[in-house]
Amino acid sequence: MIIRATVEDVLALNILVNSAYRGESSKKGWTTEEHLLGGIRITEEELIQNIRKTDTFILKYTEAEQILGCMMLVEKENALYLGMLTVSPELQGSGIGKKLLKSAEIFAKEKGISKIEMTVISIRFELVLWYERHGYVKTGETKPFPMDNPDFGEPKLYLEFIVMEKWL
Repeated sequence: MIIRATVEDVLALNILVNSAYRGESSKKGWTTEEHLLGGIRITEEELIQNIRKTDTFILKYTEAEQILGCMMLVEKENALYLGMLTVSPELQGSGIGKKLLKSAEIFAKEKGISKIEMTVISIRFELVLWYERHGYVKTGETKPFPMDNPDFGEPKLYLEFIVMEKWL
């Protein structure tokens, strides 16, 4: 089931997101950023702030009352921004990510939004290819990675984002 997360979900979401992106646990999946970034991916406070925003939606994927995946959707003027797509490292490759992407598309259509945008670290080649297989395309636009902002992690090398989009 995919539904909107609440403040009561913050602890579980924080553990899930950080375990999928950073640290030893993230190496169990293929979406780890451990080789690129140290530190944490998100804090409980950031999650609470995002859940409380009126233009931001954190959706959670649950089975048997356990949160196994999530994503953040932000309504922008002309697009829906998709970020923090997360699947438990042990379950990556099981189809949960595809279900979350499909849910984002349904959400956008229900809101009358015809485009989904995202930023991806440019050297995460496998992840870029995965999004391309699901209809997302590189726009040619890049954005700087916040290299000196610990809220985004501690970069181990120079990083930048590429912008990807999908028209619905």
